[in-house]
Amino acid sequence: MKAVSNAGKLVAVSFASLILAACSGTDSKEQEAAAAAEAAAAEAAAQQAAAEAEAQAARAAAMAEQDRLKDAAMAAGSVFYFAFDSSELNDASRMAIDAHIALLLVSDESIRLEGHTDERGTREYNLALGERRANAVRDYMVANGVPSYRIETISYGEENPIAFGSGEANWSENRRVELK
Repeated sequence: MKAVSNAGKLVAVSFASLILAACSGTDSKEQEAAAAAEAAAAEAAAQQAAAEAEAQAARAAAMAEQDRLKDAAMAAGSVFYFAFDSSELNDASRMAIDAHIALLLVSDESIRLEGHTDERGTREYNLALGERRANAVRDYMVANGVPSYRIETISYGEENPIAFGSGEANWSENRRVELK
């Protein structure tokens, strides 16, 4: 809106200077040259205003696209589950990670991937397995274009369960990587 009002002011000033030039009594060739210069200035101002409006529309479209991708990533979820004693991504996890990759490719955000395991296994083994899981997600993201310097990985092993108790239902919820 500011660019349009600046262009309008420029046109008004140009018009006023044309009137003054016509009334000043100078010869017609000077008046024609002044009028041509004013017309060229008005045309340049109009082109600049149009370019600024186009750039603002492009920024608005980019922001709308980023919001759409953010909504898609939130809908996909930020927790990716794994099979017992595995760090291999399944198809459901890949689809969810793809939504986050699309968002990361149009933003400059950094993320942290937190690897978790169930309670079975030694503490050391579970820390290593949690790390392998977090690295599997990171490697998939990097292979799909996300710069590795924007991804931090950490393993909590069995230390931060979300489901307490023994049994496959609880264990399967704890075998995960969380994207933060």
